[in-house]
Amino acid sequence: MNMNEEKSKKSIMDYETVELDDENDALVILDQTKLPGSAELISLHTGEEIWEAIYLLKVRGAPAIGVAAAFGIYLLAKKIQTDAYDVFYQEFCRQKEYLNSARPTAVNLSWALNRMERVCTADRELPVARIKEKLKEEAAALKEEDIRVCRAIGEYGLTLVKPGDGILTHCNAGQLATCRYGTATAPIYLGQERGYHFRVFADETRPLLQGARLTAYELHASGVDVTLICDNMSAAVMRNGWVNAVFVGCDRVAANGDTANKIGTSVVAAVAQRYHVPVYICAPTSTIDMNTPTGADIVIEQRPAHEVTDMWYEKPMAPAGVKVYNPAFDVTDHDLIAGIVTEYGIARAPYTESLREIFRNAGRGAEGR
Repeated sequence: MNMNEEKSKKSIMDYETVELDDENDALVILDQTKLPGSAELISLHTGEEIWEAIYLLKVRGAPAIGVAAAFGIYLLAKKIQTDAYDVFYQEFCRQKEYLNSARPTAVNLSWALNRMERVCTADRELPVARIKEKLKEEAAALKEEDIRVCRAIGEYGLTLVKPGDGILTHCNAGQLATCRYGTATAPIYLGQERGYHFRVFADETRPLLQGARLTAYELHASGVDVTLICDNMSAAVMRNGWVNAVFVGCDRVAANGDTANKIGTSVVAAVAQRYHVPVYICAPTSTIDMNTPTGADIVIEQRPAHEVTDMWYEKPMAPAGVKVYNPAFDVTDHDLIAGIVTEYGIARAPYTESLREIFRNAGRGAEGR
């Protein structure tokens, strides 16, 4: 079988979202801007290439961004040519801050980079060459943890639904947003393995269509009963009684339980409350930021206007010069959320207490980082 034949037989689920090619000094990612038309792996070598891949959503999803950042900062540290710790650490911090500027809302980016920095500071007495080795080990451990965390979220999430239920999801918090299983899709995939026969409704997720291009794509490839709907159809399917629960991912959870997720999530949550459908946020503890008091304190990334006016059209579909407001995320208030599903259990209101209990369960202290 030649390479083209082998590639044609691969499912999208057979690809690694993020991996390290240490021999060639490359971060290898599945370019999500090309899906579902083609599955293309691209190799990133420079800080500029890694920054651009994160900013342009070639790699996306909070957990996947964190893993990409960890491998990326290791590769950049590997290239620092010095045996002097102070010189090495100064350049490491410069590269770290540069990567961290790519996307401000997804807390996993800064979380992963801070975790990698702690390797540098904890082992500052070691030779620089050994510190580089430990950075590689830490990045690999972060990826393996992501897989375990997502599966644990799936197990807890599965306790909230029953066989045959209808589930609605928004954006992509699937395997393509993580290293395996996904967060919001983890209960769906585990249910698929166990014969639960869920019926899933995937919002298309304007303006970047992650639900249409990614979630519907990967669920369909996995044999899940998935139906694609436009964002403004969520009320119709809920009113019809077809949705028993909403599972969505999250880019940042504030200490009071407010959550920032892909734009449109708060609309889904408001509609779900109207139709008495519980909304569950699937969030690894790395996404919970106890240093951010409320959703009002979360910095919301603003995206370019052309994503709304031009991106998916042969010709622009808006009048030239019209003003465009294009926030990448919105905040869902905690009173619209039935539970936050983590790898250590399910937090429920009041979240200021239950989220701290989650971190106590994890044995990591209330701050979680």
